[in-house]
Amino acid sequence: MPPRPIAPRDFLAAQPLFKSLDEASLARLAAATQLRRLARGERLFSKGDAASAMYVVVHGEIRLVARTPARGERLTGVVGAGRSFGEPVMFLERPALVDAEAVGDALVLQLPREAVFAELERSPRLARRVIAGLSQRIEALVRDLDRQALGSGRARLVDYLLRATDDAGARSFRLPATKAAVAAHLNLTPEHFSRLLHEMAQAGLLRVAGRQITIVERARLEAGDRRR
Repeated sequence: MPPRPIAPRDFLAAQPLFKSLDEASLARLAAATQLRRLARGERLFSKGDAASAMYVVVHGEIRLVARTPARGERLTGVVGAGRSFGEPVMFLERPALVDAEAVGDALVLQLPREAVFAELERSPRLARRVIAGLSQRIEALVRDLDRQALGSGRARLVDYLLRATDDAGARSFRLPATKAAVAAHLNLTPEHFSRLLHEMAQAGLLRVAGRQITIVERARLEAGDRRR
């Protein structure tokens, strides 16, 4: 089945970041917007690329991965539908710091820097919303640092698993990057990460099939196992 056509103007108008814009502003942004369809694993941009745009995810997920010779892969974030990314380096006009890759099939709107800057100058309300969005990311980063300070690797992993399945009724999810990259995100070695998953599976808390993880005993994780 061919993908449904997307009207950038209508999608942008429904997003909290842009819904305050008038018709003329939405029309200008939509006219400058490029649709980027990505297959699973396809890269949107790479570390070192010029940061010439911001992006809004229409559907699917985009993983942000830092890769260095010393530390290997490290997952730095996953961006889902309706969320934007790329603004910080776009504003700084510096090269991208991470690789952005599709977790599965995804559709992303690419908004050129020049078009975004022009609308920011026209709309103080849009500027305030962009600032608020960046402030929320700083807050989320601080919370991530707090989580990494949890007393044990097991506690950090359990917290990650519970947050990954916190949607109503969700029990199963696929790791958005390699186990090594997720382990680095949690400040764990790949060996420790794999051992913890194995122990939880042996205890009947999880089922693990490659990168697919199913929580079997969520109540035990929430009530007691997080503190072990």
